[in-house]
Amino acid sequence: MLAPLFERFSRAAIDAGATVEQIPRSSTALASAIRRVTGEARRIAFANAIDLPSDPFEECRRAPNVVTARSRIELSSLDAGITEAFAGIARTGSVCVSVDHGEAGTISLLARMHIAVLASETIIERPADLFRPDCLGAKGLHRNFVFITGPSATADMGPLVRGVHGPHRLHLIVLA
Repeated sequence: MLAPLFERFSRAAIDAGATVEQIPRSSTALASAIRRVTGEARRIAFANAIDLPSDPFEECRRAPNVVTARSRIELSSLDAGITEAFAGIARTGSVCVSVDHGEAGTISLLARMHIAVLASETIIERPADLFRPDCLGAKGLHRNFVFITGPSATADMGPLVRGVHGPHRLHLIVLA
């Protein structure tokens, strides 16, 4: 059942303007994917992982372009912010990021590019499923979180403009 959910999730996320890739579940594969996606980024920050086993970002945190200061001023000038997502929604291509853990909310919203890392088994069919006590250990009932669907965009004043109220790009890395 995971493959069809991933396919629906991936199509919906791409339709919403995100980019998606699936990689093997290893810290080396994750570090390689993050290096490739961030490219020439000068300022990168990582939120602490709470659901993914061990710390999948540990290898990445040693790079010289990683920002360790956590003031809002420091975080407001990020080129890339990397967080984990505790759920993905197949129907909408959305990811769910806890905003009450460390700086995950700030990092996901202030960086020019947001990279969210998601375990494939946490992709569920629809948003309402998150509010069932038997879904994903009831995380949707016990956390403050945001649904993130594609990069920030607005058409309030005319044509669609990306990055006005948040990241210009959203890249989703799904761990197989």
